[in-house]
Amino acid sequence: MGTARTVTAPQLSAFIARVLQAVGMPALDAATVGRLMAEADLRGADTHGVFRLPAYVRRIRAGGMNLQPRMRVVRERAATALLDGDNAMGHLVMQRATEMAIEKARRTGVAWVGARMSNHAGPAGLYARMPLAQGMVGVYIAVGSANHLPPWGGIDMLLSTNPIAIAVPGGARPAIVLDMATTNAAYGKVKVKAMKGETMPEGWMIDRQGQPLLDPKRASEGFLLPIGGAKGYGLALMFGILAGTLNGAAMGRDVVDFNADFKSTTNTGHVIAAIDVSAFMALDEFTAQIDELWLQMKGSARLPGVDDIRLPGEQSQLTYEQRSAHGVPVGPELQAALDALAVSVGVAGLD
Repeated sequence: MGTARTVTAPQLSAFIARVLQAVGMPALDAATVGRLMAEADLRGADTHGVFRLPAYVRRIRAGGMNLQPRMRVVRERAATALLDGDNAMGHLVMQRATEMAIEKARRTGVAWVGARMSNHAGPAGLYARMPLAQGMVGVYIAVGSANHLPPWGGIDMLLSTNPIAIAVPGGARPAIVLDMATTNAAYGKVKVKAMKGETMPEGWMIDRQGQPLLDPKRASEGFLLPIGGAKGYGLALMFGILAGTLNGAAMGRDVVDFNADFKSTTNTGHVIAAIDVSAFMALDEFTAQIDELWLQMKGSARLPGVDDIRLPGEQSQLTYEQRSAHGVPVGPELQAALDALAVSVGVAGLD
């Protein structure tokens, strides 16, 4: 089908926005979602950026998402809040929740904002990074949008990839940003492998007999493996309780598979915490210490054959810089899907 092309982030953002507007999303909301989805691609989260747009549109067209939401705060205290997203696009819900957490943390030092009645919101790191600009640490947890993980030793898929992201500001050095699923691979990577006709590496999935599953087109015949065995299962469970159960959002058997069911309300749950560094020490003192830790890790002795020691978020930052300068790669399979989407909604394709 050809080779990958590159597009600028503004091109990508504008394309996403006009597609979403074409299916009924208000212009300001579409622009916000377009910007956030394009940033996901800029940072290398290719499975959670424009790749997701066809599925989002399919859900909107099926009536599974509310394009005129009335978000409301259900419960609130000085340092906490519970936001009901009214089945809005997840990016919009989490943008609002994160803004609330940052504002509360300015007053209280630490803030925790949960969200329910939301939808898939893209990569976890997108929201954990937002408090960085305000001199804050960000922590984000979510219930994944489909169950692909059983309890340890079981075969009933009752848990999702339930990701976590933690972002810590740096000074002269980049921020340290952990963004990970509680499974060895996010399910979006399985979908990309299927789209490209590639096989999965061993360790991503097993079938219901416990044998390695390498064909992504047979993913429904098995399930993802948790990081660290039973420990990863435990994290997925606890993160699901914090982001789902605590917020009155879907968890366990109540989670709707948004890859297969485009009509049912997903009631996706998230939580964002913001920690104002100045509540504990001067920001410049803290970032100087983070920079020193950064240098210690990078300068530590390496095993034979290891060229570099990387910190969490370092590769994402390098990708962000490279793609900001040279564009976001769009492979031929994805380009074809986006071209078909543009035709189906009656808008100009990706420039």
